Amino acid sequence: MECNKTVTPADWRPESWQAKPAAQQPVYPDSAVLRTVLRQLACLPPLVTSWEVENLKQQLAGAVMGERFLLQGGDCSESFADCESGQIAAKLKILLQMSLVLVHGSEKRLIRVGRFAGQYAKPRSADTETQAGVTLPVYRGDLVNQPGFTAPERTPDPERLLRGYERSALTINFIRALIDGGFADLHHPEYWDIDFVRNSPLAAEYTRMVDSIRESLQFMETVTGGRLADMNRVDFYTSHEGLLLHYEQAQTRTVPRRPGWYNLSTHFPWIGNRTRSLDGAHIEYFRGIRNPVGLKVGDPIEPEEVVALCERLNPLDEPGKLMLILRFGAEGIQKQLPPIIEAIQRAKKPVLWCCDPMHKNTEVTGNGFKTRRFDKILSELEQAYAILTEHHAILGGVHFELTGDEVTECIGGASGVTEADLHRAYRTPVDPRLNGEQALEMAFRLARLMKKERQRAKA
Repeated sequence: MECNKTVTPADWRPESWQAKPAAQQPVYPDSAVLRTVLRQLACLPPLVTSWEVENLKQQLAGAVMGERFLLQGGDCSESFADCESGQIAAKLKILLQMSLVLVHGSEKRLIRVGRFAGQYAKPRSADTETQAGVTLPVYRGDLVNQPGFTAPERTPDPERLLRGYERSALTINFIRALIDGGFADLHHPEYWDIDFVRNSPLAAEYTRMVDSIRESLQFMETVTGGRLADMNRVDFYTSHEGLLLHYEQAQTRTVPRRPGWYNLSTHFPWIGNRTRSLDGAHIEYFRGIRNPVGLKVGDPIEPEEVVALCERLNPLDEPGKLMLILRFGAEGIQKQLPPIIEAIQRAKKPVLWCCDPMHKNTEVTGNGFKTRRFDKILSELEQAYAILTEHHAILGGVHFELTGDEVTECIGGASGVTEADLHRAYRTPVDPRLNGEQALEMAFRLARLMKKERQRAKA
């Protein structure tokens, strides 16, 4: 028990968040049904294991030191309807393609984290929505309610927590089967091809890179006289925003021969910018779990508040435990990021710096589409890299909202999506995502930046 006290605060329990103000929580009409569902969830098998969680934390500690790099990406908000093999495989493919590009450019081992298998809830700016004089609860993601605008569809339903668990389990199971079956084998990167990316201006460069890697593998295997088994598979982890605290609590448990409490609904939960109040329920919950956690850091926030959050979430200063996910926007990052870096460095906090260049660069077009511009996303990413480098800090990861599908939700990039194209394949129910071609181009741009920095450092 003494060891357990070392890693878990003595005044913390999985339910202790309920004594704090809880933002972004749905109001269920029948609390008895909610309690019944949560009891069922608490008895179901975990979706991930504690040793997977600890392996990820160890790898993230390497990223803090600049030895690895994190690629985190996936849907803004998953839907139950999209839990099917083609869409899951497409997302996995684009993340594998991006990671191959980033490995080539950075010469670092990649940590691959999918923003899926649990990303079924979303924070919203208002509790209600009004259409044609009718006001109903806002759509908070499939884990809570449905997007259709009727009272039955918009009423929060606890049974959807069980449906979310089931679809998360199905997604994780399929991903594990693909990985274990050789889907990620570097000997066969052609398995990762996505049809429409073949027509991209970047296709030829990507093909040359794949051929170069294949030839290098063949050379090494000729020299060693055997197949490099480690190239047959990759580690792949899942993440989601830990928004619905009842759901997270139900999957929080202790495990044999390890101290402390683990959230076993995902490997890597994060705290959103709207729910990071120092005295709020989300920080109270997250401070007690052993998982590595992410913290979205965006405007408005003071440097001293960031330090206080680090102390609350990682009091033992454990490397790999805490990632700061920066989201200031292309127009705000130059002013807001440097004071935060300086405050963290003065406090000597071992954080992993990660850039989310998506969220603060959202805009609404004249014809009502919510979108993001490729150039602004790239600009914030480049600025984050430069600012951290100037302060002798390391950009250790990136966080993208993306899909392997040929959607038209973000404007720009080599694919040439314009504002007039948005209506053609705009499928997201919440926030716009990079399509596969735009995501791969973003990886190329970042890889070139990292390669240039490596060459400069060697000069």
